[in-house]
Amino acid sequence: MKTNLKTIERGIALLQNPLLNKGTAFTEVERDALGLRGLLPPHVQTQDEQVARFLKNMRHLSDPLDQFMALSSLHDRNEALFFRVVCDNLDEIMPLIYTPTVGLACQRFGQIFQRHRGMFISINDRGRIADILKNWPYPAGIIVVTDGERILGLGDLGANGMGIPVGKLSLYTACAGVDPAICLPITLDMGTNNEALLADPYYVGLRRHRVTGAAYDELVHEFITSAREVFPNVIIQFEDFANHNAFRLLERYRDQICTFNDDIQGTAAVALSGVLSALRVKGTRLVDETYLFLGAGEAATGIADLLVAAMVAEGVDQDVARQRCWLVDSKGLVVASRTGLAAQKLPYAHDHPQEADFLTAVKTLKPTAILGLAAVSGAFTTEVMETMAEINALPIIFALSNPTSKAECTAEEAYHATQGRALFASGSPFPSVQCCGKTLVSRQCNNSYIFPGLGLGAIATGASRITDEMFLAAAQTLAAYVTPADLQQGSLLPPLSGVREVSVHIAVAVAEVIFERGLASKSRPENLLDLVRAHVYDPHYASYV
Repeated sequence: MKTNLKTIERGIALLQNPLLNKGTAFTEVERDALGLRGLLPPHVQTQDEQVARFLKNMRHLSDPLDQFMALSSLHDRNEALFFRVVCDNLDEIMPLIYTPTVGLACQRFGQIFQRHRGMFISINDRGRIADILKNWPYPAGIIVVTDGERILGLGDLGANGMGIPVGKLSLYTACAGVDPAICLPITLDMGTNNEALLADPYYVGLRRHRVTGAAYDELVHEFITSAREVFPNVIIQFEDFANHNAFRLLERYRDQICTFNDDIQGTAAVALSGVLSALRVKGTRLVDETYLFLGAGEAATGIADLLVAAMVAEGVDQDVARQRCWLVDSKGLVVASRTGLAAQKLPYAHDHPQEADFLTAVKTLKPTAILGLAAVSGAFTTEVMETMAEINALPIIFALSNPTSKAECTAEEAYHATQGRALFASGSPFPSVQCCGKTLVSRQCNNSYIFPGLGLGAIATGASRITDEMFLAAAQTLAAYVTPADLQQGSLLPPLSGVREVSVHIAVAVAEVIFERGLASKSRPENLLDLVRAHVYDPHYASYV
């Protein structure tokens, strides 16, 4: 690719622009043409040499947080090199730039803060958000926004939650090739109720308790309106909002703008994909299983809703499908006799005696699948999993909470408690396990298999809305990429090393839905695959002359 010299900075300004900087890889011709002569060491390195040098230095660091900071520093100075490192080493790098390490990075965000990335908009900015967004120098195509109130399973981290939008957008590029130039991470600083942060001298956010009620809603609405004004057709992804805001914001805006909530819908799609793979092993259908969720928040009810939608698509009555899904929250089994239930729980409040704890619910309901989404470490006890193994020849056990410190169980615990029979997936990565004479390779049930490809499809088509039907198409496409060899070793998801190609085909499936439903702002081309590939960013260096 060649870039017009008139469109890019020169000299020091070019070296300080991470989207364009190539560092020591600028060629002799480029150094002369772009005013770089003398500003770089004489030897011209290839990008491959730069990758090798960076990996050697990073791998000498033993602390994952130090490795995270090294990667962040690289991201801040040379985006193409950063994404080459990530794309070529996804299995190694993803746990460092996202779960589980990003959780610790958010907790210590103020201490390790080095350079701005993205935008912070606070409650003090009411009435001028459009002007603030105009300070962003690039035309944003996708925004990931958080208010920091429910970061992973860690709770209210306020402005420190910025690590999540930054990490998510890195995965859009690494896993699907979304151009980093159109990615904008944003934190809405509404304050924090985390007293430790309010007392932390290094905290980067407002030193005040959280805004709620009308003032909160007004700021969110001004942000949504302003973002669509400044960046027409931008996709807005809600990320890590607390339950009491996440559902209602999604319901308010999903039919007005191109938006989705990854914690509700993305988690649902990747979990459904894992379930579909498990059913291939069992030889059963979705409606044949009984699903018991530990947790009844965004992720749990989002998965239940998509499971129901998938069963309905297979011809099952909606009420019958809902009867296959049960929830356990902090007060016990969600049943019809309970009062004061949140709206998202009501479809799954069935007629049944109250059960006070998860183990009793397992023994009573005899589920074929348990899915953990309550961020309670160790909640899938040995007795819970042994009971599942007594009930089922092939128990489905998904420990989906992250980071690792919040996981309901480890892969090793699940396999050993079930004599290697568990069909297991987890929210955080775990090493392979030797059990009962087999090597079992569980894979991370991570949203990064879903949202990057879905976003790529929406961008390529100029989608006006994102629907649950698109997430269902994404889940089915992902499941189709799980091979018999994967299933043989216990892997319910494909290897991360091939996720960029999988994401392209997810984007095609999503684009198909977008065009069929009349939600595209572009004309449908003859070849959707060509359309999608034309929007895929290549992290290899461009030629500037």
